[in-house]
Amino acid sequence: MLYYTFEFIDGIMDILSVNIFGKGMLATFWFLFFIEFPRYYLTDFLVAIYHGATFNGRRKKREAARYRLFLEKPLVTILAPGKNEGKQIYKLVKSLSEQTYQNFEIIIVDDGSDDTTPQICRDLLKRGYIHKFFRMVERGGKASAANAGMHHASGKYIVHLDCDSSLDRDAIEKVLLPFYIDPKVKAVGGCVKVRNADATLCTSMQALEYKRSIQVGRMVTSRLGIYHIISGAFGAFDAEALREVGGWDIGPGLDGDITQKFRKSGHRVWFAEDAICMTNVPEKWSALFKQRKRWSKSLVRFRIRKHRDILWSNKNFSFSNMISNMDNILFDCVFNYVWLFYMFQLVLSNTDRLVEIVIVGIIIRSAFSICAFIVMQCISERPREEAHLGAFLLLYTFYMGYFMRFVRLIGHTEEFFFRTSYKDAWNPKKTSDIARMENM
Repeated sequence: MLYYTFEFIDGIMDILSVNIFGKGMLATFWFLFFIEFPRYYLTDFLVAIYHGATFNGRRKKREAARYRLFLEKPLVTILAPGKNEGKQIYKLVKSLSEQTYQNFEIIIVDDGSDDTTPQICRDLLKRGYIHKFFRMVERGGKASAANAGMHHASGKYIVHLDCDSSLDRDAIEKVLLPFYIDPKVKAVGGCVKVRNADATLCTSMQALEYKRSIQVGRMVTSRLGIYHIISGAFGAFDAEALREVGGWDIGPGLDGDITQKFRKSGHRVWFAEDAICMTNVPEKWSALFKQRKRWSKSLVRFRIRKHRDILWSNKNFSFSNMISNMDNILFDCVFNYVWLFYMFQLVLSNTDRLVEIVIVGIIIRSAFSICAFIVMQCISERPREEAHLGAFLLLYTFYMGYFMRFVRLIGHTEEFFFRTSYKDAWNPKKTSDIARMENM
């Protein structure tokens, strides 16, 4: 037994030490070193350094923008469409009442709820907590409800929120600042974080994911000019520009779609990493699986089908738009299939030392995750509150490296071959049928 233990340790040390800078290490972990590391670790690290180095310059621009914002004090429309969200709306309204920026109207659009949402909203309207309430007698989908609210909006800017969102006190102010920093910016994404992070292991994993993929990841793509998704949970739009692009199209995936429409229209989009929105995420793995599979289908449906025109030279082409779309397609879709090939190749060619390779892979990924978590903490506006998430880094490696990859593979494959997003109950059948005919 002792002999085999020493042999096992020796195998690990051989992979770690003798080949650490040689062909053996790179050949074994080529997917990690040549695909994942440059995009998700090195780029994040370099942009984080730039983010820190330019802090003073950004602070001065933000102070000047804040002065212009409060000097003008434009009316802002807070638009929250939803179905069966009556119990959540009071929390949203309460967080809005505490905002540092107060010149806004609140519009709630009920998308055919069959619970007490209409009664709750009418009561809030009567008491003056919300300004406008519209009820869709027949459900038309989130995009339809959002567009109905957009046409009744009086504000210069429209802030789109999910009904179960709650905001930090300065979130509205901060999501508006980019409009006053750069007049070419016509759409701004807010930073979404997990409110129920400590409910289950599933939510803790998502809290780490949102912290990494949204706050850091979208900050990176925004700085590089390839930001490609304004979250439906919290996004701000120039009202005139929003109407010009035709509002929201039928989902799922309407948040990424609206962002592409703004980019194709020549407008700049921006990510406000410090404008914080808290939201609840699925607490069960089965619910998370369904949600993320739906999100994965939307990538194929919108980026590869609907917006494929920005991948080559035509009237909607620009280099940054092309890179933005290609970045999303390659790393969230194509490389997942490459990863599947890589895993088969790794297993078949290393059957004699597979356990050692798995352990070394975990060690390397864990080291990378620790470095990434340090970057997250440097960017975060609440590092002390989120420090405990570091305890989940080892499990997070499996969560993102295996669970999420398999979910995306299933979602992409289903949509490529069967177009199942048009049958998803998330969207009403009648609107999905219309969308399918339009995208044939």
